[in-house]
Amino acid sequence: MKNKRFGLSGLMAPLLFVITYVIMVSQSPEYSSFTKAVSELGSIDAPNKWLWNIFGYIIPGILIAFFSIGHFKSMGSMTKSKLPVIGIFFSGVLMSLSGIFPGDFDDRTSITMILHTLGSFGCYIFFLLGAFSYPKLMRKSKYWKSAVFPSLAFTWLTIVFGAWPFIFTQMPGIGQRIVFSLYFLWVGFNALKLYYYELEKDELLLT
Repeated sequence: MKNKRFGLSGLMAPLLFVITYVIMVSQSPEYSSFTKAVSELGSIDAPNKWLWNIFGYIIPGILIAFFSIGHFKSMGSMTKSKLPVIGIFFSGVLMSLSGIFPGDFDDRTSITMILHTLGSFGCYIFFLLGAFSYPKLMRKSKYWKSAVFPSLAFTWLTIVFGAWPFIFTQMPGIGQRIVFSLYFLWVGFNALKLYYYELEKDELLLT
């Protein structure tokens, strides 16, 4: 049951993010997903900034941090390294931080903008740390080794599409949304595996 709770936490994070994003964009006809950053939905001068920052960043970040603990525990006995859980845990924590400090896009040197930026970039950097250190651990598990290829594919694709704004300068927002999607696909995929961990682990033991 514990694995299911951790798994549900990871599944709820992308779901809550997407639902909040769709609602916020539908309420902001002047907002362009092609040119605007996702964070601008919760910028310091946005009319509904706390709705976005709480339900788009803070709560999903907490859910990801919680999920990361169960994810690691399901295979943590096979390693002394804490890099995988440190990476994903702090990725979630820093996502929450970026919501606590709304971005000030008119004054990029302001404290709130600096902290927001640190949260955003830190979230991604710690994600890479965790996502690239997990495969070695996953390969040691009969259950988790099937997750290696999809997990690495999602991770590498975030790097590939991270270059989008530098190539397609007229619509940089699309690249950011693809990277967000791949990030949440990594979380959602591994959360789903964790949710079914006990059931499929028992089936593997019987084969």
